[in-house]
Amino acid sequence: MEYIDAIEAFAALAQPTRLETFRLLVRREPVGIIPAGELACLLAVPQNTMSAHLAILSRAGLISGKRQSRSILYRADLARLRELVLFLLKDCCGGRADLCTPIIDVLTSCRAPKAFADD
Repeated sequence: MEYIDAIEAFAALAQPTRLETFRLLVRREPVGIIPAGELACLLAVPQNTMSAHLAILSRAGLISGKRQSRSILYRADLARLRELVLFLLKDCCGGRADLCTPIIDVLTSCRAPKAFADD
């Protein structure tokens, strides 16, 4: 991951509603697909405001959306989340991997999400 990508992802998460939206989508994995309107209701955010937040998270590569009829279904991009966390851990603990092993073990135990099925 490049520095600029990490900065964009952290900037996207540096707002309470976007952070909570992303965390909600992560908690819903591996199924994880939630319509934009449902996200707005769950977080008590106006739909137009939620749309703006979702666009920012999407541009940062943290979530993806797929249109289904009149709705857009969103899910967290766990691969991108792992990249972001590994970016932080790249030079972990001054090269002492033993200090980072517990964190890395937890991250590597995560399962990759299923891809959206083609319609």
